[in-house]
Amino acid sequence: MTDLIKGGSFLISKTDPEQVFTPEDYNDFHKMVNDTVANFIKEKVMPASEEIEKMEEGVTTGLMKQMGELGFLGSDIPEKFGGSEADKITSLIITEQVSRGGSFSVAFGAHTGIGTLPILFFGNEEQKKKYLPGLASGQKIAAYALTEADAGSDAMNAKTKAVLTEDGKHYVLNGSKQFITNAAWADVIIAYAKIDGEKFTAFIVDRDTPGVSIGAEEHKLGIKGSSTASVIFEDAKVPVENVLGQIGKGHQVAFNILNIGRYKLGVGCSGAAKYALEVASAYAQERQQFNLPIAKFGMIKNKIADMNIHTYITESICYRTGGLINSLVENLDMDAEDAGQKVSEGIQEYATECSIVKIVGSEALDFVADECVQILGGYGYCSEYPAERIYRDSRINRIFEGTNEINRLIIPATLLRKAQKGEIPLIEAAMKLQEELLMPSMPEDSDELLGKEEQAIENFKKIFLLVSGTAAQKYGEKLIKEQEILGRMADMVDEVFSAESAMLRARKIAAKQGEEAAALAVKMTSCYVSDLVPKFDAWAKEVIAAMEEGDTKRTLFSVLRKLTRYEQDNVFQLKRDIADAVYKSNKYTVIA
Repeated sequence: MTDLIKGGSFLISKTDPEQVFTPEDYNDFHKMVNDTVANFIKEKVMPASEEIEKMEEGVTTGLMKQMGELGFLGSDIPEKFGGSEADKITSLIITEQVSRGGSFSVAFGAHTGIGTLPILFFGNEEQKKKYLPGLASGQKIAAYALTEADAGSDAMNAKTKAVLTEDGKHYVLNGSKQFITNAAWADVIIAYAKIDGEKFTAFIVDRDTPGVSIGAEEHKLGIKGSSTASVIFEDAKVPVENVLGQIGKGHQVAFNILNIGRYKLGVGCSGAAKYALEVASAYAQERQQFNLPIAKFGMIKNKIADMNIHTYITESICYRTGGLINSLVENLDMDAEDAGQKVSEGIQEYATECSIVKIVGSEALDFVADECVQILGGYGYCSEYPAERIYRDSRINRIFEGTNEINRLIIPATLLRKAQKGEIPLIEAAMKLQEELLMPSMPEDSDELLGKEEQAIENFKKIFLLVSGTAAQKYGEKLIKEQEILGRMADMVDEVFSAESAMLRARKIAAKQGEEAAALAVKMTSCYVSDLVPKFDAWAKEVIAAMEEGDTKRTLFSVLRKLTRYEQDNVFQLKRDIADAVYKSNKYTVIA
């Protein structure tokens, strides 16, 4: 057994680079899976992209079955239920590579994630035996039906009802679910209803159940090749043995599964961003203007570098979080009857990190997709080129799996709840900080690789503690109503985790492969941290000005000036170097 790192503890403690999993830690099996899935997407999925976008019958489901035959639908499922029972890093790799497949990746993600995992984690032995083999092979497709017209972010406001029949053998479901991915193809639907209008409960619903029907396909901005439709229940009789988990505990199923969905969505954004960067880099090197490839121009280099940096950040936080989840699973007895539920409950420990991955990944992809279109210019706006589809497809990720606004509220709420329970000593750290800030001494400069950046990140943590401690003292339990402040607190948490993950990864590369190998990761980390210093200054001033005035505000601003001192590097030259490394490799790169 190894000691598990507490979720959110990165805000108040230092992490050793050796504790962080990075893509450079792939073993031979990981590399084999990565290459195999990448080849499948390139050779099977991408050539069928037009048919997928038009939702031609049998194309997506046929490809899903092929993925099942290769074992890529069941990486999370135990062998005894037809799966390949791989580690969580393998699942991450598969998700990332499939993300290049556009709409296909949405069908894949909904099936393997929020569609299958509720049964794996919360199903009893009989339910697992009945459903998991077909889901692992692709013979059955899964969907997840939670959202309703009046219950989106407020999922517990669901109106779908379930009533037990007189003979006690069935629950009769009535209601409608909206925006359900895979609805048209689903054989198995994870649905939520309130028993007697009160007890929020999860059910496994077979598509061929009388009274279950599927509405018309939604006409969407992007991901046009995925099925998105309503699922309608009209006196649908669901056997009592298909209750998933405990009656009245459906929220445990729904919210724990959404944590995993958020994490996997961020992973998918990482893969899609890599694809967008490849498209932009290749075009920039081919497109001639003023007798030069536009790749040579400083502003284009700046864009390419920023695209690579944001992708590096997303990839780093995804694998760091994946490593945390993998360590959790390795510490559990996976042969135990309640192993699945223990995994799900354990992942709740990392709810903060899952929300961070979702927010940072989706917003990074939107940035990269937008810059991809800009670099291609007029061609980027034309559907004959991939940039247009990448741009449209990316936008949904900030809405999927809980909007980014909801996730920004979840992050501070989760951290404050853990602090109140004594799970992480945030309150003690904030009080200690107040004493520390009264002392005039400043830390000495560090000669360690990225020492200046590390000190900046430590100061970012202090700024968060300063702001959150002040907010907690001022508002108490009413802080939950101050959404603008909570949102800024979440922004700070996101960026602390992002910047620290980048720094730790660069140091780990340097320790294992030498500083020359880590040079590009170091430059990307330095650029990212440099960009964050003025952001933290502005965010903190916003929040302090909203909470305090007079001498108190001036005192806090004075403290802030001390915490945002930073010697700016020549980021223009650093970004030129980063762009040149991308051009040299013709793709996203970390080690030049």
